[in-house]
Amino acid sequence: MTEPETNAGEREKELTARLQAMEQQMERLAARLGEGEAAGSGPGSGSSAPAYEKDIPPDEITDVSEEVLNWATRTSLLPRLATLCFLLVVALILRTITDSGVINKLVGSVIGMSYAAILMIVGWYRYNKQSPLAPIFAASGALLMSTIVVETHSHFNSLPLVPAYLTLMATGIGMALISRQFNALTPISVGILSMCFAGSAMDYPRPFFPYLALLLLTANLLGYFAAKIKRCSWLRWVVLVVTMVMLQMWGVQIVTELRKGGTISSELAISWFLPVIAAFATTYIILGLLGIFRSGAEKISKFDLALPTLNIIWAFSIAMYVFSAQGGSEQTLAVIGLLIAIYYLIVTFWLEKQAVEGAPGAGSFAFACGVLLALALPVATGMFVISLPVISLVAITLAVMSRTWGSGSIRIISYLFQLYCCVAMVISFRGAGPTAMDAVNILPTGLLAGIILYQYQWSRSWPPSEKYLFFGRFDVHDRSAVLLLLTGLISGFYMMRIALFQVVTLLPAAMHRDAFVCAQSVLINSAAIALILFAFLRKNKEIRNVAILVMIVGGIKVFMFDLMATHGLPLVSSVFSFGLAAAAESIALSKWQKQPAEQSKVISAGPITGVKE
Repeated sequence: MTEPETNAGEREKELTARLQAMEQQMERLAARLGEGEAAGSGPGSGSSAPAYEKDIPPDEITDVSEEVLNWATRTSLLPRLATLCFLLVVALILRTITDSGVINKLVGSVIGMSYAAILMIVGWYRYNKQSPLAPIFAASGALLMSTIVVETHSHFNSLPLVPAYLTLMATGIGMALISRQFNALTPISVGILSMCFAGSAMDYPRPFFPYLALLLLTANLLGYFAAKIKRCSWLRWVVLVVTMVMLQMWGVQIVTELRKGGTISSELAISWFLPVIAAFATTYIILGLLGIFRSGAEKISKFDLALPTLNIIWAFSIAMYVFSAQGGSEQTLAVIGLLIAIYYLIVTFWLEKQAVEGAPGAGSFAFACGVLLALALPVATGMFVISLPVISLVAITLAVMSRTWGSGSIRIISYLFQLYCCVAMVISFRGAGPTAMDAVNILPTGLLAGIILYQYQWSRSWPPSEKYLFFGRFDVHDRSAVLLLLTGLISGFYMMRIALFQVVTLLPAAMHRDAFVCAQSVLINSAAIALILFAFLRKNKEIRNVAILVMIVGGIKVFMFDLMATHGLPLVSSVFSFGLAAAAESIALSKWQKQPAEQSKVISAGPITGVKE
């Protein structure tokens, strides 16, 4: 019998054996299912006790082990482990020879770096041959090169600083070229991480920061190109965090030396700090835009969406920290921040003009614009309260444009801006000091209240489309816009609170405290009455619920604060005002429930001006 016929016979026997094994497995499975059905339909079927399965036959255990072996074979696990061990053995032998003094440490370092370079070249060759061992050679070469560079420079002092950094950068770039040629993520990811951490480790905690900054800038650029090969946001996050931490440490060391007085060490290179921060900030702005454009119709990565905001918070904060410590004009830097914020706003409008539905990515730059305005505008104007109406105007502008752009994220961002303005105002005007109660503050608080309430009315007149991801999935009826009503009412309360303080100062000094405390309660209860009447006339459940909430707040203040801390006529007026509020809401709610059934169908989130029952 010829050899082909023998092979054909063996294949036939193998296929027959496999078919028989499959038939046995099917029979066992059918028997198991039959037992389960019998147990469920038997006399004890009413009980919930589970049917116990039989022990797994040895054949199935063998099948599981075969699957594990097949996986190990497919991934070339054992060959890769063996190769890694052999490469490590060679490196350890070279290290042992060097440590024992057989060869000079500088010569040993050169041999070690040559060995690492050979491994990277072999990795490139293996990738060209589509070998499964290619990633092992390339990654081992990059890691070994970084380790030798750090040790040779930091411990042996035989490798100068500039060649050390250049070697690390060349390693990262070489790994990036391998990845670009063969569309492989492992070389560039290992190269970026190794150069990033090795560069940070050299001369830590006092490296020469301008050289380190150049290396980290290269790592960030390579991270962007790595994301073009495959989505790897984790890699870019790591590089971003390392960059910000190291440059932040640079700024802290500069400020520490400045506060000590005396001469600043040349190693800190203080003259390079602000230009380096500006270079990184500009790079991150460009990378953020490129990341949005690269995504196209696909979902934008969280890294690209968060980068504009994180960049501006970090860069502006650390630059202001160091610049002010140097005695520079904070207003000058704040004006530069305002110009960047305007640029961000222009980019937001420009992204909308790209004719992509929903203006993807515009929300990230709009949010960054608001954050930068919140940071820079108070410093530039010298008055924190003036910045709040400006940010509020930007918010309502974005809200109106969100309807034109078809962007739900822009609409949500406008809500967040208004919420920030209200919280910042409450913190700024807390207490009853002369600064918080200055009559000048009536204007910004009044403007803020008017703008926010107008946006609430606009949001109810123009409800969001269900096509928006957030509103279509989480907030179909735009309940989040209630925040606008609440923040508008709080802003109005603070405006009236300051006005009341000015009036109370006309009374005798002995009555100032009680009159001011109780007047605020009267103001809250009066607002509850006005809201419930307005809600009843417009048949609006949303405003009705807010009126009830305001009345509860007024009651808590009257009975838990006023009764304990005030007395006399102011206390009488406070309690009386709450009684009026409770009576008004009781009457309104009782008549509300008596409405005919056809008139009680109210759109809870209907427009203020609009749909009646």
